[in-house]
Amino acid sequence: MTVISFEDAMHTIAGASNKHLLLGNGFSIALKPDIFSYGSLYENADFTKAPHIPSIFNSLGTTDFEIVIKSLLDTARILEIYDPKAGTIISNIKSDCAIVKEALVSAVAKRHPNRPHDVTPEQYAACRRFLARFNHIFTLNYDVLLYWALMQSEVDKLHLLPDDGFRHPEGDPDLPYVSWQQAHSATVSYLHGALHLFDQGTEIIKYTWSKTDKAIIDQIREALDENKYPLFVAEGNSETKSSRILHNGYLHKALRSFESCCNPARNAIVVFGHSLDDNDKHILRCISAGAASDVLIGIYGDVNLPGNKTAMKNAETLVAERIKKRPKTPLNVTFYDAASAAVWG
Repeated sequence: MTVISFEDAMHTIAGASNKHLLLGNGFSIALKPDIFSYGSLYENADFTKAPHIPSIFNSLGTTDFEIVIKSLLDTARILEIYDPKAGTIISNIKSDCAIVKEALVSAVAKRHPNRPHDVTPEQYAACRRFLARFNHIFTLNYDVLLYWALMQSEVDKLHLLPDDGFRHPEGDPDLPYVSWQQAHSATVSYLHGALHLFDQGTEIIKYTWSKTDKAIIDQIREALDENKYPLFVAEGNSETKSSRILHNGYLHKALRSFESCCNPARNAIVVFGHSLDDNDKHILRCISAGAASDVLIGIYGDVNLPGNKTAMKNAETLVAERIKKRPKTPLNVTFYDAASAAVWG
């Protein structure tokens, strides 16, 4: 497979009607690899509620939370077939699933940079130049780095479109948060939720500094201390993620928005920091089932690394699925060197 520079890749889609960005965890790792890699998060995870869980990670030879969550859910399903009377064990396994998800959320919040100024103005400026090239931004990340970058308007004169659909609550603008207003069309969507988004039952809210004069990360950590968990989709496979998304108005609308951006034939999708893993098939299906003519996929480092080989193989699957679904609108895949995008400078 040929891997070209990011600028050369963008030149191949210069004629696209719209260019949309899909961000994976590599976006955050590119800035803070010591914080946002699964290995780092695992090292800082709190499993005191279930001290045996690290042994599960070890037995599976991974620090990837989603792999462990998937394995636990699969085990519970299989046990329900082999031994339907093993209710206690099945219940314990599902409880461990919830603990692993909670540990992931808490680890991200614990390790997250404390303040926006922990990122330099130069890093923000580079990131904003990258983001400004796209009409819509979709992220699978839980952290608030994207939110911070979009808010740093003082570092440049770019006019980004940071609308995530959240507004002052109708009828009570003095509340210490903003709420999602479904009628608004967002240009930024958190496909799997985020640390600063909370499901209140009757509304989806977003923590902001401007409403409280309190740092967002401090608000999030205080919420976690009160056993309030943010809107997170950390299920172990695509099917369970899809189910979670379909039962939440905000997440469902965000996925439909991505699907809509993948539909027009002259649109292009740029993927950065995501290896097209099977556990996100519900996202990738939008690309293969749509008619967008081009997808650019970032490859980080040696093309022979397992993660890169997986990404390339999964990209071939997208191409094959498109031919089956829409033979008249084939999908063109271009691989680019992710490092050459210099997303954070």
